[in-house]
Amino acid sequence: MNTDPILPGATVGILGSGQLGRMLALQARDMGYGVRVFSPEKDTPCGQIADTEIVADYRDTDAVRAFARTVSVATYEFENVPSETVSAIESVGVPVRPGAEVLYVAQNRLREKNFFRSLGIATPPFARIASAADVGPAIRVTGLPAVLKTAGAGYDGKGQRTVRTDREVQAAFAELGGVECILEGFIDFAWEGSVVAARGISGDFAHYGLVRNDHANHILDVTTAPAPESSPELVRDALDATRAITDTLGFVGLLGVEFFVTSQGTLIANEMAPRPHNSGHWTMNGAVTSQFEQQLRAVCGLPLGATQMPFPGSAIANLLGDLWDDGVPDFAGMLADFPDAKLYLYGKSEARPGRKMGHINVAAGSPHAALERVLAARDRLR
Repeated sequence: MNTDPILPGATVGILGSGQLGRMLALQARDMGYGVRVFSPEKDTPCGQIADTEIVADYRDTDAVRAFARTVSVATYEFENVPSETVSAIESVGVPVRPGAEVLYVAQNRLREKNFFRSLGIATPPFARIASAADVGPAIRVTGLPAVLKTAGAGYDGKGQRTVRTDREVQAAFAELGGVECILEGFIDFAWEGSVVAARGISGDFAHYGLVRNDHANHILDVTTAPAPESSPELVRDALDATRAITDTLGFVGLLGVEFFVTSQGTLIANEMAPRPHNSGHWTMNGAVTSQFEQQLRAVCGLPLGATQMPFPGSAIANLLGDLWDDGVPDFAGMLADFPDAKLYLYGKSEARPGRKMGHINVAAGSPHAALERVLAARDRLR
């Protein structure tokens, strides 16, 4: 593998065209890189920022190869990219970071959970369901209640159902289309957390600690950094698990790992995402190096940036399309009343309930102070 750094002036290719790609593209521009984005959509959040927006199917290998010949490295803002897309890019000698092995694991919840267990990382009890006949044996493994999820794709609560009876499992499996699923035992957790970390080409590792995530309707609502309830031992365990994942996969890029934290203070791994993570948006103002700059540094083979927090606490609040129900939110009023709040909007033309339209960041003297301030700023928008 060529480990020479890809320097400013080169062009970075981004697979996927949503808000994560947009914020990566903005960072790339700040550091002097060109940006080309490839996805099946047009006039996208990332495409609005990129030099060129390539609109084609991920399985159009001719279009993918043509795209690859115009970039020096490719990375993701969306992990559900077909393996043939990665192979087509690599076939013309362009590195894709993280690599195909990472995608293979991350794209399937069954493979992901088995991988975690192979590293000694605790997971919920789980079982595969590929037909109605698998339901009974799966329930005996996981117990009820449980969560039925499609093995592939799915995010922000899509492709999953909470089930409490055998009949509900059967009905949910049919409702999800009878595709391969994973049944996961329900975890009575105290809170949810995540780690965002980067690994460079030389194996160097940088992280942003353990943060707390609170969800609403299966969508991340707010993140508090650092996690107020975390102990040094809990943080160490979360970081050790994250580093084991990156080192074992030979990971190059940015990774988000989500955990359940039990009332006994133990960690149970939920899932991982080989790209920027919503819970890492606080780093845009709350860390020396944002997660987007860190992703760019890692995939371009540059030294990783410092991750210290200039403020003791930071928090983010997501802005969903519901805020637009009564018209455009009062952004000017919020910014006037909360001059310390940082507003990020994603350039999406249509506000829909549950759709992530932007977020607010606040840094403050403690995690709790940041959380209270960011929630008050979001409430002001109403």
